[in-house]
Amino acid sequence: MAYWIKISYERKEYVIDLDRVCAFSYEPNSRITFWLPESAFPIVINPQGHPEAHQKVLAYIQATTGQNFESYWVKIHYERNDYLINLKYISAFQSEPNGRITFWLPDNAMPIVIHPQINREAYEKILNYIKQVTGYLLS
Repeated sequence: MAYWIKISYERKEYVIDLDRVCAFSYEPNSRITFWLPESAFPIVINPQGHPEAHQKVLAYIQATTGQNFESYWVKIHYERNDYLINLKYISAFQSEPNGRITFWLPDNAMPIVIHPQINREAYEKILNYIKQVTGYLLS
């Protein structure tokens, strides 16, 4: 089911299906960044500049990560920000000899590197997702 929001951003009106957004970045200052589906264009909102949209995106994130937290969403703390990433939109994973896993966010080509000791829970969830969806094991 689609979860649509309307937002005014940089003098333009957008209507966005948040279910199609593959990643959200939440910064310590409450700023939320997400990328328009099938685009590298970032939308950056904060409670002061976009209070209604900020609240709706936060509600969506909380609903997505609530008690029915889907197996394909993963929370990652990466480069001082918290990310919520929908693994269904990731189309390639890379494994390194030291155990690190790298993947790229499709809507902005940003690489995410997960180390098994630093992000243990996210690392295990990603490995399980890869095995469940592809049948392959990364080592």
